[in-house]
Amino acid sequence: MGTAAVSASVTPLLGCDFSSSPTRRKPIVIAFGQLAGTRVQLDRLERFETLTAFSEFLSQPGAWVGGFDLPFGLPRELVEHLDWPTDWARCIDHFSTLDRAQIRATFKTFCDGRPVGGKFAHRATDKPAQSSPSMKWVNPPVAYMLHAGVPRLLAAGVHFPGLQPVAPLARHVALEAYPGLLAREVLGTRSYKSDDKSKQTPQRLIARKDLITTLELDQSKLQLRLKVTHAQRDTLIEDASGDSLDAVLCLMQAAWGQMKFNSGNPLYGLPADLDALEGWILSA
Repeated sequence: MGTAAVSASVTPLLGCDFSSSPTRRKPIVIAFGQLAGTRVQLDRLERFETLTAFSEFLSQPGAWVGGFDLPFGLPRELVEHLDWPTDWARCIDHFSTLDRAQIRATFKTFCDGRPVGGKFAHRATDKPAQSSPSMKWVNPPVAYMLHAGVPRLLAAGVHFPGLQPVAPLARHVALEAYPGLLAREVLGTRSYKSDDKSKQTPQRLIARKDLITTLELDQSKLQLRLKVTHAQRDTLIEDASGDSLDAVLCLMQAAWGQMKFNSGNPLYGLPADLDALEGWILSA
């Protein structure tokens, strides 16, 4: 299926904890790093307080492979019910013409006509990843994240393996990540973060420490070892919102995808038979 231009020797990687409405208090956080063998070196964390700043970052030169914590596609069942285009690019183009009020009204009408317990349509990846349906507009508003994120990635010329034709010369590669998938593997049902200061408890701080230690010791199914400095470790622990740590979890998933690519998998570990309308979450 072709090869990409990103170097397999020292691979620039990033993990993005995305927000559809970033602010100074709740920015988009990107963890930058690189993969060497099975070691993932965290280089730095950067924060973007506006979607404009995020778009400006995407337009910068330089190659990278990124794991982004936002859905890349909508459930096929929903798209077909709404009679929207079932070609991914055309579907995203149509979706991007709607505003958030229209999205909410359209999706709410769909849900209102369905039985309790089955209101939302799901993508095939939701069950193994235990992820929220990408049509949800609240708690979390992942539909708005898709709406804010994917068109900006496309506008910057970012390549989406599995959803677009193979692009051997792609400089920027986007993979769908989900930090909750990796966190649950390590912590089970233990919570490690909260935006509510009253819920930023010692127990959640301990959970963040345990999660980081597990990654440092290469004890997750990703079979990758995280390398951070003492100062970086302190930053990840002290950010009780979990945004910094979530960006690093996405970085680890991007590294897993790059490791698969380096081993000859042109889809970065995504299933060969994935639904090219819905997309798939890395390592699910």
